[in-house]
Amino acid sequence: MSPLIDGLPDEVAIQCLARVPFYFHPQLQLVCRSWRAVLRSPDIFKTHCEVGALEELLCVLAFEPENIWQLYDPLQDRWITLPIMPSEIRHLARFGVASVGGKLFVIGGGSDRVDPLTGDHDRIFASNEVWSYDPFRCEWEQRAPMLVRRAMFACCALDGKIVVAGGFTNCRESIANAEIYDPQLDTWEPLPNLQHSHSSACSGVVIGGKMHVLHKGLSTVQILEDGGKQWDVKDYGWLQGPMAVVHGEPYVLSNGCISKQCGQNLPDRVVSYASEFQSRIGFGMIGVGDEIYMIGGVIGPGPRNQCIKQLSDVDALNVRSERPTWRPLSPMTHCCGSILGCAVLRI
Repeated sequence: MSPLIDGLPDEVAIQCLARVPFYFHPQLQLVCRSWRAVLRSPDIFKTHCEVGALEELLCVLAFEPENIWQLYDPLQDRWITLPIMPSEIRHLARFGVASVGGKLFVIGGGSDRVDPLTGDHDRIFASNEVWSYDPFRCEWEQRAPMLVRRAMFACCALDGKIVVAGGFTNCRESIANAEIYDPQLDTWEPLPNLQHSHSSACSGVVIGGKMHVLHKGLSTVQILEDGGKQWDVKDYGWLQGPMAVVHGEPYVLSNGCISKQCGQNLPDRVVSYASEFQSRIGFGMIGVGDEIYMIGGVIGPGPRNQCIKQLSDVDALNVRSERPTWRPLSPMTHCCGSILGCAVLRI
């Protein structure tokens, strides 16, 4: 067999290929079969980690079109459209999403489809199905289902695994069950139940290496402690609103401002005004690198707008700059409207 690159051992050549930005991988795969095999192999993510070439891509699923994800590359300021997710659930919503081991995982949730003739929703409110997307192979794969069907639940990547907790069953009953997924073994194991459930949706963030579960409308936070052996309940007095984590620090959009959430009994610090987003609903908010991204959403009927406008806009705020200001990024090229899920994919 000829070497991957003339004059270089294959081990060194693989490291060279791993340093090429992900956006150019489709072109590299056209060079020859050997390069294609390397760039599609399960070991390419491991090589990315070894050479320090990891990139952060934003993954977004919007209401339109149905079940199609897009990736945003901050280095290229460009969007990539993924193959349609092959779930049989129409207009998947209320799911959990996380990135582990260079793959995107879409977990649970149910249908948001409405019959245009009758106005009825599909009966699937919560499921236990799990899908993973391999960006190097450009393929979706169905994985082992969760132990419990759930929707509107907390979901986080933690130490190479995925933890889910709380949410609602297909009968729309709140649950306190929690479980953990090992992507290497493709198995789910139960965790201790949350200390309490609530009649509102919950979300999860990782702060200080620990998963925090927040319920909408509650000031208390449930924290997974002792390596997953128990949940503790604390009241930080955090502001209510959409939250994003940047370098392990939480930021919240509340009262028209982006504020840094501080510890217990410490005042929150206003980072920037965000009044221009007050007319926008259903947007996504997530930390990418040093920035907070505001993605898509809908502008509803109002005094200045008589119709519903679905947005593909994306704006970024560098919270670490001396004078944080919003800047526009390239809008989504294929998707628009309410953001049903978003995550940062590290590859």
